[in-house]
Amino acid sequence: MLDLFRAIGEIFTAESTYINGALFAGLLIFAATGEWVAERAGTLNISVEGMLLAGAFTSAVAYDQTSSVALGLLAGVVGGMIVAGVQAEMSHRLAADQFVVGLTLNILVFGLTGFLDREIAPATKIASTFDVPLLSDLPLIGQALFGQPWPFYLLYPLLPFSWWLMYRTRWGLEVRAVGEDPQPADVSGIKVNLRRRQSIYYAGMTSGLGGAFLIFVQVGRFEDSIVGGRGFIAIAAVIFGGWTLWGTVGGCVVFAGALSFRLSVQGLGYQLNSEMLQSLPFVVTLVGMAIFAHRVRPPGALARPFVRGLT
Repeated sequence: MLDLFRAIGEIFTAESTYINGALFAGLLIFAATGEWVAERAGTLNISVEGMLLAGAFTSAVAYDQTSSVALGLLAGVVGGMIVAGVQAEMSHRLAADQFVVGLTLNILVFGLTGFLDREIAPATKIASTFDVPLLSDLPLIGQALFGQPWPFYLLYPLLPFSWWLMYRTRWGLEVRAVGEDPQPADVSGIKVNLRRRQSIYYAGMTSGLGGAFLIFVQVGRFEDSIVGGRGFIAIAAVIFGGWTLWGTVGGCVVFAGALSFRLSVQGLGYQLNSEMLQSLPFVVTLVGMAIFAHRVRPPGALARPFVRGLT
């Protein structure tokens, strides 16, 4: 038992645990922030996985052609928004089932990027690291939060901007209104399905950035398995957080902690069942969903399509 506590203590006092946790949390926060906006509008955007993968691939191709990380980030946004455009138009203009559309897009993007990767084989790398003076010297969390490749720092303006967008603008008020009860919102002159499409585009933008984050901050190369189900973990983080922004961020940190723990156990040389370690992040996700999903209230019209005149 003492050995177990000693091992846990070593894991939680290792700087690599916090660095890996910050990297995993960063990816989840990019995806989950946009998904939070989309779900507050009443849409359940299953295609987050495809948006992340498309963003990763387009950013890799753009960097391969231009050697510019900034253009790669911009291309990642475009890739995510292309998937978002299909999801938005089919679900909230053509009234196709949003679950079916999302799952189909995930499969389509996985197959398409895998094929194109073999044809193009884009070459990428990790972006240059920037250490924030003084803050990067803090123990344990300094390098994790303030000593990362420079695209990592896009997280810091993204969160307050998303909060401001949803709670301090007319657009955000209308998005929340159509997510709670679209019929009164429609009567008051709000274009319900337009707001829902726009919220999905926002999710595509942040998820596309998340895909570029994978390339330039976390992995450094493209593979068709690069996302590995993290888009679904991002959706779970929104539910875990009770459809609040800071709760969603907290959910991302919890799930990222499970991912980081898995790597730290292996990196420090402890021998545990590899299959159990691989499944740990998803087990934590399921447990979190089971505990919190019935304790929080979702937006009133979540996943309900809007048809004018129907109640």
